Amino acid sequence: MNREEAAKKIEELRDELHQYNYEYHVLDDPSVPDHIYDKKLHELMDLEEQFPELLTSDSPSQRVGGQPLDKFEKVDHEVPMLSLGNAFGEDDLRDFDRRIRERVSHYRYVCELKIDGLAVSLRYEDGKFIRGATRGDGKTGEDITNNLKTINSIPLKIQEEETIEVRGEAYMPKRSFLALNEAREAEGQEVFANPRNAAAGSLRQLDPKIAAKRNLDIFIYSVGQWEAGSIESHSKRLEYLKKLGFKTNPETRTFESIEDVIRYTEEWTLKRSELDYEIDGIVIKVDSIDQQEELGFTAKSPRWAIAYKFPAEEAITKLHGIELSVGRTGAITPTAILEPVQVAGTTVSRASLHNEDLIIEKDIRIGDTVVIKKAGDIIPEVVRVVKEERSGDEQVFRMPENCPVCGSKIEKVDDEVAYRCLNPNCEAQLKEGLIHFVSRNAMNIDGLGEKVIEQLFDNDLIHTIADLYKLNREDLIQLDRMGEKSVSNLLSAIEASKENSLERLLFGLGIRYVGSKAADTLASHFKTMDQLMKATSEELVSVPEIGSKMAESIATYFDKPQVKELIEDLKTLGLNMEYLGSTVEVSSDSIFYNKTVVLTGKLEQLSRGEAKERIEALGGKVTGSVSKKTDLLVAGEEAGSKLDKAKKLEVEVWNEQQLMDALDA
Repeated sequence: MNREEAAKKIEELRDELHQYNYEYHVLDDPSVPDHIYDKKLHELMDLEEQFPELLTSDSPSQRVGGQPLDKFEKVDHEVPMLSLGNAFGEDDLRDFDRRIRERVSHYRYVCELKIDGLAVSLRYEDGKFIRGATRGDGKTGEDITNNLKTINSIPLKIQEEETIEVRGEAYMPKRSFLALNEAREAEGQEVFANPRNAAAGSLRQLDPKIAAKRNLDIFIYSVGQWEAGSIESHSKRLEYLKKLGFKTNPETRTFESIEDVIRYTEEWTLKRSELDYEIDGIVIKVDSIDQQEELGFTAKSPRWAIAYKFPAEEAITKLHGIELSVGRTGAITPTAILEPVQVAGTTVSRASLHNEDLIIEKDIRIGDTVVIKKAGDIIPEVVRVVKEERSGDEQVFRMPENCPVCGSKIEKVDDEVAYRCLNPNCEAQLKEGLIHFVSRNAMNIDGLGEKVIEQLFDNDLIHTIADLYKLNREDLIQLDRMGEKSVSNLLSAIEASKENSLERLLFGLGIRYVGSKAADTLASHFKTMDQLMKATSEELVSVPEIGSKMAESIATYFDKPQVKELIEDLKTLGLNMEYLGSTVEVSSDSIFYNKTVVLTGKLEQLSRGEAKERIEALGGKVTGSVSKKTDLLVAGEEAGSKLDKAKKLEVEVWNEQQLMDALDA
């Protein structure tokens, strides 16, 4: 095939794939099966590889995620992305309607579900998607084009050769959120608190390949800059955007009166749990564009729109007991065992209590009547105790002196809030550690999921990491659901993992505070396991991005006789102990990734050192002074001159709770 023939065929394939994508992800009405789409996509990618000069940014092949970026570029919004004022009940909505009625007449409202995600701007020139950005502060956002291209419902090419900017809410469907958190738990990573955090974390990271795996979606809800726009109402603009190929929300309605609007908010307050995505309210807008312009704006928000916020859905139930679980680092987490109750559309019978300090602070007792809600309508939590319901028979909870699994003594380490089992041979820790070791960002042993690890452990086939490499056909064939092919594939995957570069092994060992990024930093610096094991705390802390707490943890870990014995066993079994060049998929979905952070003032929930270690473990760099290079200042109580300087330099400022929310995301 010559270049001219290839160009023609590429154009045909792109048009077909754009149409198939629109049918599947926007209309939810596919005209071809998945294997036809995949076949044509691979044909397109093969041709683009043969003729790279024909590759364009709007090609469907560009959705898979390109090369990681060094940083996000800033983007100025020509039309500011303003926030909306809030309404919290019927009276607020009627007051909003009164203000509208005082200024215009014969108006109607458009009501849209308020998607709980990340607001973004998409710009198209001559019908092609050229740039996508976050809302940021409303005036300036960040260029996240490559990440947004991975969302299949965003058209790379629209139906008309329009130059237009549209706004929408990128979100993570509930099913994607639950699958992501299950995978992160299996890999020993912190789970996301809610779908919104997960969506924001996926789009605000530098490696598009991570976003591509997160199964995000979007609803377009308005037009930003559009010089050629002449459509006179918001509702008709939404219809036009749908014709262009954008995904708009099907539940949008128009109403003539505020009473109809109130009924709509009441309807969705009850029905919201039925959706596969999170909504946290209803957006109400005056429909006429002329009337919107007449009503104008305040300094912060449009006068012609308001966001009705749903009340938090809560339920009352009985707390029958507190169960303790042991994680791979020995942290002991209490969980409330509840009388099953319906909350936000699902039955809840368990809720995390996080740690003993929280239980004491909220005065939670076994036998209490408690109020629970779902954080982000997903994760159950105990909000408060209904103390007037107490009978006097309730039992005060205290952490036991011994591990609930192995019986060893437990204790708090330094100034941490969590109790830990310090027995390295604790069965729960060993099992969780093995699950972490085989996970994707560690040794990446395909086929060794959590259930298989538990089977191997329960059948007394493995107790240590080294035991994984001593498994044979006879060991595996006896397990449930393990046929000849599965056994052969699993043994091949275990054997292949021996060739992994050093940083994967380091991350897999589960050393406290050492995430995938720190493991890569250590491996690239020391080159071999032997050199790293000989390093002192002073030598470790001299490595860029390795803090004192992490350095002490590493040195202490490798000083243990059982660890030295394990490493020798792994060497004998043929595992690679050298750095081969980074192969770890660095977890860059953290808001701290490649950010320079300054801490100032008194922190209540963390020590300064612990905050520094946790930020650095998530890819951030903590410095002592504020400058133009500072990306973020975290201000605790009694923050002084650093806060003043940060404001002067227009550095983003967080309080301690914002820091904790980000660390726990």
